[in-house]
Amino acid sequence: MIGLPAGTRIWLAAGVTDMRCGFNGLTARVQTALTDDPFSGHIFVFRGRRGDLLKMLWWTGDGLCLLAKRLERGRFIWPQATEGSVSLSQAQLSMLLEGIDWRRPERTNRPSSGL
Repeated sequence: MIGLPAGTRIWLAAGVTDMRCGFNGLTARVQTALTDDPFSGHIFVFRGRRGDLLKMLWWTGDGLCLLAKRLERGRFIWPQATEGSVSLSQAQLSMLLEGIDWRRPERTNRPSSGL
């Protein structure tokens, strides 16, 4: 995962996004559907209808970046909401990008050594 500056917020765009969209289409979606500023430095994440493709859009201060990821197997876990946005932590974003259910991660317990 790329290191993010302190204070960077991560937003999932709830619902389905047309994955044919590029920089301009996703920027417009941030402005209209999410009512946010695409040049704020925050990361905006979008998912396609099938759920195996997502795109991330963020402003780095000198240009827009667009990352796309497609899972070979499985689907990205997405909120049930059909509109609006959901905020994630950097750890949750890392889990999302790996195809892990970021909503309910379970911490593993270490076995006791019996001492």
